[in-house]
Amino acid sequence: MGLASVLLEILRKPTMGDVLSELMMFMAPMWVAVIVGVLVGWAWKPKWADLACRDLMDSFASKDSNSSSSVGFGSIPSLNFLKFQLPTCISGGSDDGVQNNSFDVSPPINSNCSSSQLTREESLAVAEDDLEHLCRLVEVKDGGPAWIHMMNRSTSTMSYQAWRRDPENGPPQYRSSTVFEDATPEMVRDFFWDDEFRSKWDDMLIHSSTLEECPTTGTMVVQWVRKFPFFCSDREYIIGRRIWESGRLYYCVTKGVPRSSVPRRNKPRRVDLYYSSWCIRAVESRRGDGQLTACEVLLFHHEDMGIPWEIAKLGVRQGMWGAVKKIDPGLRAYQKERASGASISHSAFMAQINTKVSADYLRSLESCGGDSAEVETSYASEKPRNIPRLLVVGGAVALACTLDRGLLTKAVIFGVARRFANFGRRL
Repeated sequence: MGLASVLLEILRKPTMGDVLSELMMFMAPMWVAVIVGVLVGWAWKPKWADLACRDLMDSFASKDSNSSSSVGFGSIPSLNFLKFQLPTCISGGSDDGVQNNSFDVSPPINSNCSSSQLTREESLAVAEDDLEHLCRLVEVKDGGPAWIHMMNRSTSTMSYQAWRRDPENGPPQYRSSTVFEDATPEMVRDFFWDDEFRSKWDDMLIHSSTLEECPTTGTMVVQWVRKFPFFCSDREYIIGRRIWESGRLYYCVTKGVPRSSVPRRNKPRRVDLYYSSWCIRAVESRRGDGQLTACEVLLFHHEDMGIPWEIAKLGVRQGMWGAVKKIDPGLRAYQKERASGASISHSAFMAQINTKVSADYLRSLESCGGDSAEVETSYASEKPRNIPRLLVVGGAVALACTLDRGLLTKAVIFGVARRFANFGRRL
């Protein structure tokens, strides 16, 4: 009401010149705050953020040299980066085939899991220690800080809850529980492991290949390249993954692993710190019929974003649900494809090679860790305090647009834009 009364007062001015001058005076403080925020963001950015500018200039230079004969709107980078996607185990394919040219030659698959090289390096990609760590996370016995409840959303066929915690050293960590109605643990396990099918439901994965695999344990080392906004270079992940089975309970570990056999390049930039693991189990349907016809996925995820953590948390909070709710249609399409009798992909076949463990063994792993602090039920608040909102917005946008490391740059921009829009509606 206060804003409306001020605008009405301005519009009552006798001449159009008076109206325009009053409007300019009214908007000037807001624009000054945004401009100051942008300048502060550029001045405060870390030194390594300058790499983004080099990447952007290099990309434009390469485009100019490769397409000197084509000048026009076609040279403008696509604005598809405005579609937020949460990265985690939730990464996907691309309908843009340009980037795939850099990955025509993949390292050979090492499928001999008994070789000396595999025993020393590849077999250690995902080991029993990783299963132990995941078990403690699932049972909230890893000794970490309390989980702060962030979100509780649902659709007719899926429910979702998310938590976050902030360790003393390292990026924010996220925990989520997703329950899919009318889905089996085996189907969900194959769905998340199936790299070939990802291109049909997720639009960030532009390249995937299997570097190593063990047909005995099901251990795989895969290479992913994920698409990022035009102002950031793409990201490369070397991921080790393996599944343990106890009855119809599946512990799926995926994490970044070092591989000297895959040389580093300037582009795409490699993400070293990456952890995204989940526990899949059958649960009772929310229909209340007592049948275990639903499937719960407990996900634990963190990675080195390269973005100031407070800004990253703001973006994640605003864009998380928009990304997660796209998983369910992908799963339903996968169920229909499998029901039609279509042959499964190689990665889905590898998902069915699991290391079997007993329930007693899992309990022994859980008892080795210390209890974590209790899960907090209060919702996390990411609102900046004692800082002008427009100054924060300007600085956040400037900083996010200069950063060239991390997976949630799109989330940051999306989240900040939503905060700015909400702020405008409240005026």
